[in-house]
Amino acid sequence: MGRVIRAQRKGSSHLFKSHTFHRKGAAKLRNLDFAERNGYIKGVVREIIHDPGRGAPLAVVAFRDRYKYGLKKELMVAAEGIYTGQYIYCGKKAGISVGNILPVGQMPEGTVVCQLEEKAGDRGKLAKASGNYATIVSHNPDAHKTKIKLPSGSKKTISSFNRGMIDSIKCF
Repeated sequence: MGRVIRAQRKGSSHLFKSHTFHRKGAAKLRNLDFAERNGYIKGVVREIIHDPGRGAPLAVVAFRDRYKYGLKKELMVAAEGIYTGQYIYCGKKAGISVGNILPVGQMPEGTVVCQLEEKAGDRGKLAKASGNYATIVSHNPDAHKTKIKLPSGSKKTISSFNRGMIDSIKCF
């Protein structure tokens, strides 16, 4: 018969238990709020950390809490060129520079982006693996749609209000 290989043991059973205790958490963009829809909000990269079981490093970004006193720390996949102490701007009116998060409709064609949202507000689902990126191919301002080229090479049409981080994912 032969052996049951490791990939087969990873189903839901008692034969394989995934070691997830040291994982740092889910890497997501900020929640879409009033500040991001209409202006921008500034955050600072506190540290860049390694997440076991993930090829790409994670960035801990601290934003000012918009509704009460304090800071909110967000965990997101680090883009190439992000460093500790860097300011990251998130929102519709953020500038085009490495690490900033803005709607794909505001970016020029040919921009390299990562952590793209598939649907507006889902906090980033596309192009999140190490070294991956998507490219903005074209815009249709009348229909509020943007065509992007995914890491697989396939092209996909998404809403222009979906957010993405500028530049590709960092590699270790």
